[in-house]
Amino acid sequence: MTPVATDKPVTSAAVPANAPNVTIAPQNRSTKTKTILVGFDLGTNKSCVLAGQPNSTDIGVSKVVPTVVGYVKEGIVDGIVAGNSPIIFGEEALRNMLHVRLVAPLERGVVAHPEAARDFLKHIRSLVDPAGTAEIRAVVGVPANADQQSRDDIRRAAFGIFDRILLIPEPFLSALGFRDDSRLGQPGYIDPVVNSLFVDIGGGTSDLCLVQGYFPTAEDQISIPFAGDAIDELIHRDLDRIYPNNGLSRHRVREIKEQNGYVGPSRKPLEVKVVMGGKSHVLELGDVLGNAGNELIDKIYPALTSLIQRAPSDSVVTLLQNIIITGGGSQIKGIDTVLQKRLTDDGYESPRVKLAGQDYKRYVALGALKAARAARENQWQVLLG
Repeated sequence: MTPVATDKPVTSAAVPANAPNVTIAPQNRSTKTKTILVGFDLGTNKSCVLAGQPNSTDIGVSKVVPTVVGYVKEGIVDGIVAGNSPIIFGEEALRNMLHVRLVAPLERGVVAHPEAARDFLKHIRSLVDPAGTAEIRAVVGVPANADQQSRDDIRRAAFGIFDRILLIPEPFLSALGFRDDSRLGQPGYIDPVVNSLFVDIGGGTSDLCLVQGYFPTAEDQISIPFAGDAIDELIHRDLDRIYPNNGLSRHRVREIKEQNGYVGPSRKPLEVKVVMGGKSHVLELGDVLGNAGNELIDKIYPALTSLIQRAPSDSVVTLLQNIIITGGGSQIKGIDTVLQKRLTDDGYESPRVKLAGQDYKRYVALGALKAARAARENQWQVLLG
C-alpha cells in the first residue's frame, strides 16, 4: 500500500524541522543507476521542470512546456507528425493543432483529465531521464490550500512515473525560488522567505501566501479560482458580444491578452489587428481587455488585505515592503502599480508591490528543486508502480 504523505518538507531554510515524518515503504532500486531531483511547477497552461543531481547546485535540465497533450487523429498522412507519434506534447502539439485532439490535463489548477495528466508526466520524465534508468524524486507545486482530493489526483497521475514525491504550496516555492541565496546576510536585503506576501497568478488559480520563515498553514494561504483562464473567458465572451462570429480561437484570445492585457483606467484606443475569415480586421479592445483585467484586481485585492490583517502586527510594516507578484498574471501591464495604489489609498503604510520579473516561469520550479535538495530521506513519499 502507498504510504500517506504529509507533503510538508523537513529541513533547514527550505523546510520546517518540526514537520512530521513519513514511513517509507521498501523499494527495489536494483535497476536504478542514479538519482535525479526534480523541481516541477505543474501549471494549468505552462509547466516548468528543473532537474539536477543531489549534493549539487547545478541544474542539468531546464524546460518550460505548455501543459497540453495532442492525440493524433486517425487518418493523418505519414510524415505530417514527426516520427508518426500517436501522442505529442507542448509546443509540438500546438503547432499541429489541426491534426490532433488537444487535451489540457489541468483545469483551474487541478487534474481534470487523468489519462492526459499521466501521459504528460511521462513526457516530463523523459525530458529529465531519457534513458529511463534513474530514480526520480520530484517536488511538485500545488495551488495554495489545495484539498486532499486534488493532491491525491496528482499522486495517482505520478504513480509509477516518479519514484518519490513531495507536494508543496506554489507561493511558498515561489518565495524559495525568488530568494537570492548569494545575498543572504547582506545589509538591506529583505529575504522573501523571512517576511513577504506572494501573489502567484497562474492559469487556473490565483494563490496568495504569507511567507514568514515557517511552512505556511492553511490560515496563511488563500487560493482563488480566478486567474488567466477566467480572464480569457471574459475576453472571449465580450468579443463574441461585440464582434459576433469573429471565429477567434481561445488560443488566439490568450495571445491577444498576453500582448495587450492591462489593469487600471481605460487605455482606449487600443486597436488590435486580427484575421477573421481570412481577412484582416482591426478591433478596438481597450474596454474588453481593461474590464477583464480589472475583474482580476477585484478578486485579488480583498484576499490580499485579508492576509495582511492576519500577519503579526510587529511584522506588517516590513511585510508591506515585500509584496511580490509572480506567475503569468504578473505580466499584465500595471498590475503592480494598481495594487500598490489601492493599498496606499486605503491607508496602508508605504506599501511596495514588486513584480517577480521575466524569470517568473522558473521560480516555483527553482524553489521546488531547492526543497528537493533540502528534504530528508524519511520525508519522501514512495510511489510504487
